[in-house]
Amino acid sequence: MSLLLPTRMVERPWGRDCLPQPFVAPAGSKVGEVWFEPPSALDALLVKYIFTSEALSVQVHPSDEQAPAGCRGKEECWLILEAQPGASLGIGFRQDLCPDAMRAAALDGSIEDLLEWHTVQAGDFFYIPAGTVHAIGAGLSLIEVQQNSDVTYRLYDYGRPRELHLDAGMAVARGHSYDRSLAQQVQPAGPVSLVDGPHFRLDRVDGAPGREIAARYGGPLLVIPLDGEARVNGEVVRGGECACAPALDAVKFSGRSLIAQPCQAG
Repeated sequence: MSLLLPTRMVERPWGRDCLPQPFVAPAGSKVGEVWFEPPSALDALLVKYIFTSEALSVQVHPSDEQAPAGCRGKEECWLILEAQPGASLGIGFRQDLCPDAMRAAALDGSIEDLLEWHTVQAGDFFYIPAGTVHAIGAGLSLIEVQQNSDVTYRLYDYGRPRELHLDAGMAVARGHSYDRSLAQQVQPAGPVSLVDGPHFRLDRVDGAPGREIAARYGGPLLVIPLDGEARVNGEVVRGGECACAPALDAVKFSGRSLIAQPCQAG
């Protein structure tokens, strides 16, 4: 049985009809996301590629405690793969906002200008805690690793005819600036720890992982090659693919890859 995860291309109004290799958008469609459907052993995690030609909505996600009954919250992170000149991410606010001011800004559209927009480049990494108001800008290709949840509260959508969720969003949104200690520029070579809980762990490895990284990974994990390839129980996994490995010692790495695993709390 193949260890490669099934993929699902998701059309979005802000997606692209021309995707970077190795992806190919079906004719006449605008693909914004490529999802890798996780196996049951790792169903707390979802890995996506995201491709933007326009900005995504201004949105926010609840925590596990704030999510509707039977649903997970959503904490997520982004690794920028490609960025057109001037491409940016809106994360947090330039100044503190109370819920009433945030709601008013969402209704009149000024929330877009109140966000703090971070100009980005390939290799930039951002962790987005639940409750952080955010928007992904145009001209970006990135990998998102997240709690496997579709609970999204849309606050503003640039006039697109999609539902907003202001009551639910205001109940969880934090009107503060983004903690820049949660962001980093990932060095071109070598291992890098990106996330270490509470919901999942994520590392960028460059060839075989060292002891420190290996000690954090017991049991099944996800393998996402960035360049080169990996072999999981002898099966080749290439860029643009994601595989489930039964254990880290079942993987042989060539080049750089992401590895991810949910924590017990995930």
